Amino acid sequence: MSPSRSPSPSPVATALIPGLFVLIWSTGFISARGAVPHADPLAFTAVRFSAVAIILGLIALVVGARFPSGWKAWRGPLVAGFLMQGVYLSGTFEAISHGLPAGIAALVGSLQPLLTASLAGPLLGERVSPRRAAGIAVGFLGAGLVLMPKLGATDPAGIPPMALAISLCSVVALTLGTLWQKRTGGGGDLLASAVLQFLGGTACAVPLALAFGSGQFDAVAPLWFSLGWAVLVNSVTGVLLFLFLIRRGAVAGVAALFFLVPPVSAGMGYLLFGETLTLVQIAGMAVAAIGVAVANRG
Repeated sequence: MSPSRSPSPSPVATALIPGLFVLIWSTGFISARGAVPHADPLAFTAVRFSAVAIILGLIALVVGARFPSGWKAWRGPLVAGFLMQGVYLSGTFEAISHGLPAGIAALVGSLQPLLTASLAGPLLGERVSPRRAAGIAVGFLGAGLVLMPKLGATDPAGIPPMALAISLCSVVALTLGTLWQKRTGGGGDLLASAVLQFLGGTACAVPLALAFGSGQFDAVAPLWFSLGWAVLVNSVTGVLLFLFLIRRGAVAGVAALFFLVPPVSAGMGYLLFGETLTLVQIAGMAVAAIGVAVANRG
């Protein structure tokens, strides 16, 4: 069955999908927080990516997604997935396992557009407009307001330096993957590209788990729930909703939706795990979101 022949959702469903996407995407950091007491983070991401690649691959076959032919066409999304999925999410889960609050992990991830805009000039030759440069500066200022007051503190809102360093390194990998994708081209069938990216993520996560992971994987209900949620809801459903929004021409709108992920993740972290943010951190998160929004429109 061709995707273009599938029935269109109702206007009410279409209006609700952006909010549902934000909620689902935000739970990625929460599922990591729920899984880390029961599983090695590297083993968790390896199993997650493998499952997602299989499920999305089956969906792609059913709907007749068009995969590119030839290694050169596969190399782009595979390398992008290796960096954007494998290195970034494995590093994020590792950082959360070292005590990084879910809301802070989401904020660090949201800095990726700022890093991309900063590096697009020297690496891709793209011109950085004054407006974009101002947005980058404001975004990093907001992030500093969130991170610096609690760096190394021992209270529940504290930020362990090692966890923050791992998270920052993972966002650098996400940025490099984004730049690679822009350089090699992001055209073609979006679902097929998503399958190839998760295959690339699996190619990163499995060796990392085998080489550096502890192998811990407790067969307890909270872990199975976190894994099932991460695979079926956060990854598979989140990717399909993302593709739906993109195909409706909402590229700029989708970019704006990502600005909502850090505060939503922070709220979930507070309700589920008692993670807290100070007023200064909340203000900094808002400033960072404004900076990212301005940089993306620059």
